[in-house]
Amino acid sequence: MKFQVEDLTVYFPYEHIYPEQYQYMLELKRSMDAKGHCLLEMPTGTGKTIALLALIVSYIMSGRPSAPSKLIYCTRTVHEMEKVLSELRVLHRLFVESERQQPFLAVGLSSRKNLCINEAVNTAGSRDSVDAGCRKLTASWVRALASENPNIPTCPFFEEYERNSDALLPPGVYTLQELRSVGRQKGWCPYFLARHMIQFANVVVYNYQYLLDPKVAGIISKEMQRECVVVFDEAHNIDNVCIEALSVNVRQQTLDGASRNISKMSQIVEKFKATDASRLRAEYNRLVEGLAQRGNLPVSDAWLSNPVLPDDILREAVPGNIRKAEHFISVLRRLVQYLRGRLQVEYVETEGPVSFVASISSQAGIDQKMLKFCYDRLHSLLLTLEITDTDEFLHIQTVCDFATLVGTYTHGFSIIIEPYDERMPNIPDPVLQLCCLDASLAIKPVLQRFQSVIITSGTLSPIDLYPRLLNFNPVVSQSLTMSLTRDCICPMVLTRGSDQLPITTKFDMRSDPGIVRNYGRLLLEMVSSVPDGIVCFFVSYSYMDAIVNSWNEMGILQEVMQHKLVFIETQDVVETTLALDNYRRACDCGRGAVFFSIARGKVAEGIDFDRHYGRLVIMFGIPFQNTQSRILLARLDYLRETFQIKESDFLTFDALRQAAQCVGRVIRSKSDYGMMIFADKRYNRHDKRSKLPGWILSHLREAHIDLSTDMALRIAQQFLRKMAQPYEKSGEGGKKTLLSQEDLVKIAQNGSSFF
Repeated sequence: MKFQVEDLTVYFPYEHIYPEQYQYMLELKRSMDAKGHCLLEMPTGTGKTIALLALIVSYIMSGRPSAPSKLIYCTRTVHEMEKVLSELRVLHRLFVESERQQPFLAVGLSSRKNLCINEAVNTAGSRDSVDAGCRKLTASWVRALASENPNIPTCPFFEEYERNSDALLPPGVYTLQELRSVGRQKGWCPYFLARHMIQFANVVVYNYQYLLDPKVAGIISKEMQRECVVVFDEAHNIDNVCIEALSVNVRQQTLDGASRNISKMSQIVEKFKATDASRLRAEYNRLVEGLAQRGNLPVSDAWLSNPVLPDDILREAVPGNIRKAEHFISVLRRLVQYLRGRLQVEYVETEGPVSFVASISSQAGIDQKMLKFCYDRLHSLLLTLEITDTDEFLHIQTVCDFATLVGTYTHGFSIIIEPYDERMPNIPDPVLQLCCLDASLAIKPVLQRFQSVIITSGTLSPIDLYPRLLNFNPVVSQSLTMSLTRDCICPMVLTRGSDQLPITTKFDMRSDPGIVRNYGRLLLEMVSSVPDGIVCFFVSYSYMDAIVNSWNEMGILQEVMQHKLVFIETQDVVETTLALDNYRRACDCGRGAVFFSIARGKVAEGIDFDRHYGRLVIMFGIPFQNTQSRILLARLDYLRETFQIKESDFLTFDALRQAAQCVGRVIRSKSDYGMMIFADKRYNRHDKRSKLPGWILSHLREAHIDLSTDMALRIAQQFLRKMAQPYEKSGEGGKKTLLSQEDLVKIAQNGSSFF
């Protein structure tokens, strides 16, 4: 259907729209009109993605002078990217059928591993191996040699793509599968075709890292204009993604690999000195002139970009003492030797970047400026030495990333050296961690560069903390509620077992046999009354292992399995995928199943348990981070000193957004229904409970707080009986929950009377 949002005509591909979708579009349009950034929380299962796409694409295609030029839609996973592209396809069909609108072009972009169609390369296994395999066939020097010697292998798909310099895709929506199909059909490389097409596309869908990680963004996203609109979807963890993008870990294995890399580079330099000294001389002259990079590199030669943020890259000549290849290799040797010495620790050491750089300077003779240029100088040397097996040189790349970051930044980072992993204190496994403590550093270039950045998710509560964490001022910051025809969400706070003993996963109480037994009895009561699928979330893998073992010894697990099959998430992705498939099969055939999972795990972040796959979700405890973690403690200190955010506020905010993310898996549409049990006495405290999203709190009645197991069971039985009754989907009586085109015309005429 077609309707007006203020003065904009929006093309929406369905016959009806939810009131909150219309409200969401209004807020989006206001932030885009103001050319500012916005934070929007919208409940899961209310069509957030299609509302976003319909409004922004309609705005882009409207042809207004103030209209943005492109939508950059960032997702966390390939699965989410495919979902966005499938919604775009539905929208594109409407644009094609509409006489007044031009069709648009939407492209998904992922790594070579997901797009490569060359059988000799894409079977390599890891992403780094596929990247290196591609480089071995497409690097400019390999292709130059192949033109003289036909026995040297090249990539036929890349060669064909290069021959067709005007290779363009017609308007349409191109998923990763379709890009591969076009590649096979025309003989073009899908990866480089997609990279080429993002400058022409109206909508680009790719991973967060392509904008937030400077190493990738410097290659993929540097051509994007200011007039783009950027959307970060499912962005409740965006602060963690920003921190990971600028953090580096160096282990013993990294340094061993770096030493091998240095030896190999040294051998190649000596060989070139004997056979082709002019090449090394040309590189030296280029560095003397101040050009760390060779002008415009061929698209196939670019590897990873500089790990520091664009504004912090020094636009000056490489220091004289690392211009010669052998001098730079000598500096790298000393740096690796110094880092080896720093890893020989018996106790945890924490240091700031300034004192760390001073220590490197005094002990290894490497000053701050040399450290800053480590990345640029390494990149230049690898190109000069014509190295193609980049996967083998990742170790020295990591060391140079570390050096460049530690030499560039004096604030917002901490160096933490730990002698062993806390989970296995008897096994020496030293790690040197350069931890970014300030999430605002990585997102700052994005917020400054693009006119509108939209951060949205189903769980952004408390929404007022994000502007402080990311250090920006949104023009719109809104948390929307869910309009429902019936109360299909039933959250409960369970504080005690049937024996009236309190239940909690507080560290000093969680192994109490009484609490473990009460949690087991809660699960047992629920599996005997709730049909189909039940999902249980635990606070950590270690706690899940301990409690499942205890339940097994108590005989509770055997009783549970008489009612439903039990499946468990593990740290192995293949095992977990298999467990999920079998869980769904058990729910489909009517046997019913229970899935044990982890807050912050893969399942909690990306798997939907809609319809009969999730009639109940139990959150065992509050998923606080490990407060013994040195990295977390350093970050808490930094947040307190820099942004005046109290430790308790941040820890509670972080734990409850994870809990909300877990329980939100159970409702994926308005016709769905499900129950949520928060099983911990601490949820009864107002300061904890109030930080849950508004759409959950609005359904949490006073009578459903401070429950015991038997009371929760009675409420669950009544709720399930109520959900079995027929209902009117479009809403009865007062407020409508489905709006037609006529309703929207009335809203436009009378103002927002439906809200």
